[in-house]
Amino acid sequence: MSKENLSDWPSSQTSAEEEEDEEDDGEPKVCQVCGDRATGYHFNAMTCEGCKGFFRRAMKHPTKFCCPWQGVCVITKNNRRQCQACRLHKCQSIGMLKELIMSKEAVEKRRSQIRRNRMVEEPPVLSPQQEAVIQELFNAHEKTFDITFSHFQFRPIDRDLNPMSVDGGKNMVFTTLPDVADLTTDMEKEKKEDRSDGGKNTVFTTLPHIADLTTYMIQNIINFAKGLPSFRALAIDDQISLLKGAMFEMMQIRFNMMFNVETGIWECGPLTYCMDDAVRAGFQRHLLDPLMRFHYTLRNLQLQEVEYVLMQAISLFSPDRPGVINHGVIDSLQEKLAIALKVHIDSKRAKPEKHLLYPKILACLTEMRTMNEEYTKQVLQIQDIQPGNSFDPLILEVVSKDP
Repeated sequence: MSKENLSDWPSSQTSAEEEEDEEDDGEPKVCQVCGDRATGYHFNAMTCEGCKGFFRRAMKHPTKFCCPWQGVCVITKNNRRQCQACRLHKCQSIGMLKELIMSKEAVEKRRSQIRRNRMVEEPPVLSPQQEAVIQELFNAHEKTFDITFSHFQFRPIDRDLNPMSVDGGKNMVFTTLPDVADLTTDMEKEKKEDRSDGGKNTVFTTLPHIADLTTYMIQNIINFAKGLPSFRALAIDDQISLLKGAMFEMMQIRFNMMFNVETGIWECGPLTYCMDDAVRAGFQRHLLDPLMRFHYTLRNLQLQEVEYVLMQAISLFSPDRPGVINHGVIDSLQEKLAIALKVHIDSKRAKPEKHLLYPKILACLTEMRTMNEEYTKQVLQIQDIQPGNSFDPLILEVVSKDP
């Protein structure tokens, strides 16, 4: 880039090249027109900002200047405004060229390019507002995420049903567990008997425990949302719609924080779970296969806890959930959260770590949404096969299609 091409920039945006000119020999440069302190080469000559601007204006708005003192004025810093004719003549005599003056459009284009370059070169920093939002989310998360499961009240888990086997941790193969569709046919004749004996003739042995675990997670997620002022400020109908729409996704994000990729096991304090437990509870492979792959994919991103928290919030504030009324406000909230997540990654992560991390997180959020409806269908199907007190009313309310 030549020095002349930078001549239309104001002094507040002096280029790096001009700054280097001033510092090459440690001595200040002098304007060749008036003797003032020069800021660099402008229009092919070393000048100050004042003479640079004067020459640009004189060339863009041509006016015939006339010297009242016979055209022999000596131009200095103090008298340079007194005789425009001699000042312009001095500019031309030292080699300043009209052809190097950029058009207004070219100047604006160059300024935009410099702004873009600075954005690339300067590392992004979280704004105070973004820091405050993240801290607010993290505080609500800490109060509602019981990693020890010390407050979890549950019915004992019964693992007596044949599970599926796991091949290499990621590919699940069902063994002797029948498909839900087959179970539905077989169980139609036995439903009345099951109900009459108080549910003792249980089909899905781990379902009571898994239902208790699900209820516990739902309660904590509701408390997380209620701890956010931006959520509480929404209309109650929108609060319900957002929670119902995001509940499955937020549960999986929280469960992923406890997933061990080496063993394929969820370590919830003293309790451990594998995908076999979901099979024994009645869930089927067209949900569990992609769900297992999802947990490996997300956990392998090695997210920080604050990134998990932001994922939950982005999922919660999704304006396209069924029943949402105030789309604009919720969309704005989600956009701010997504930007905060991206800036956090760019500012807190090293280059190898952050490569494509943000789009990968968004891809995981999208993938969960594709499983959301299937989860609802399977919960309702399991409830139909094994009614009674298996599922807490709170779970059924979450998966209900009613607003």
